[in-house]
Amino acid sequence: MEVKAFEKKVWLSSPTMHGDELKYVTEAYETNWMSTVGKNINEVERIVCEKIGCKYAVALSAGTAALHLAMKLAGVKPGDKVFCTDMTFDATVNPVVYEGGVPVFIDCERETWNMDPEALEKAFELYPEVKVVVVANLYGVPAKLDEIRAICDVHGAVLVEDAAESMGATYKGVQTGTFGAYNAISFNGNKIITGSSGGMLLTDHLEAANKTRKWSTQSRENAPWYQHEELGYNYRMSNVIAGVVCGQLPYLEEHIAQKKAIYMRYKEAFKDLPVTMNPYMEDIMEPNFWLSCLLIDEDAMCKQVRSETEALYVKEPGKTCPTEILEKLTAINAEGRPIWKPMHMQPIYRMNPFVTAEGNGRCRSDAYIDNGKTLNVGADIFHRGLCLPSDNKMTVEEQNVIIEVIKGCFA
Repeated sequence: MEVKAFEKKVWLSSPTMHGDELKYVTEAYETNWMSTVGKNINEVERIVCEKIGCKYAVALSAGTAALHLAMKLAGVKPGDKVFCTDMTFDATVNPVVYEGGVPVFIDCERETWNMDPEALEKAFELYPEVKVVVVANLYGVPAKLDEIRAICDVHGAVLVEDAAESMGATYKGVQTGTFGAYNAISFNGNKIITGSSGGMLLTDHLEAANKTRKWSTQSRENAPWYQHEELGYNYRMSNVIAGVVCGQLPYLEEHIAQKKAIYMRYKEAFKDLPVTMNPYMEDIMEPNFWLSCLLIDEDAMCKQVRSETEALYVKEPGKTCPTEILEKLTAINAEGRPIWKPMHMQPIYRMNPFVTAEGNGRCRSDAYIDNGKTLNVGADIFHRGLCLPSDNKMTVEEQNVIIEVIKGCFA
């Protein structure tokens, strides 16, 4: 049955605005505080500290800026190896390279799709000199943060938590963005709270917060003239962006509830299909459900191959693949996305070390299963998974159409 395309596009995850943002932005405009100082910046840092439960928050131009300065705080030097989540957006990893570090990628596990503590232990056996670990919380689901932090403590390594996708999510009742010595959140336009851009570095260490503020404003010294004694960056958040975030923050819990409802509707609708939703450990964590994702069972996958920039598939009765589902969603004017392509499979990082729970390895994108045993969990999830339309302005009726289109792919 042919489905009529939506007149207005249903997005993967777009900004949800409420009007309160204008009050803060207008105040910045009318008082002429349009630069990187002002009341909104002070207020947004205060509110985030209260909501997240950290002592210090430094408002920056992006979550990537926060991760970059976290690498400096952690002491990453040229040539230093740094353990990084493998299945993530490259903004998690690039800041390591900004400081001359060498990312070593750690495979994910099935229960959360995040960094595998077992693989991390194996990595420390292989590279005992490593002193920094960067863990990301994929699609709003917390990693096994206690286990990972405990491993870091044993090996004397600094933990940096990339909570860009997981603001408002909790692990054992504690907010993400607090488990590392230095942590990053994002207010990018597609995140659960948006400033159109912007991010923050979160920490409980006053000295680290002060260094971050200094570095992010071109490292100006406390002198009556422009005095500079170390390298600085133009990374401070503007008072205008801070105003948008101030207006958004009261709606965090509402946004999470809307995202969770979308996830649960998908989960219920697909219970009889050979698929699973992106998982989480229900007894110890509560995601923010930023994106709802689908993983097709192995025996329900039709043949699919991907080059660096294109994908092909062969349709088989009763089977489908991410490429077909994404094509069908595009045809009805709805946006889906592939799962993050693991970093060890990316051309830029293809020669970097990659560690699975089975041991060390490099990218073999077509060799993630051997004799029925999964060797490379991230590559397998990338092959069989996709992100579904998860916009919290999507109506139930629109979601029902999307659900029927996806069901039709298994016909």
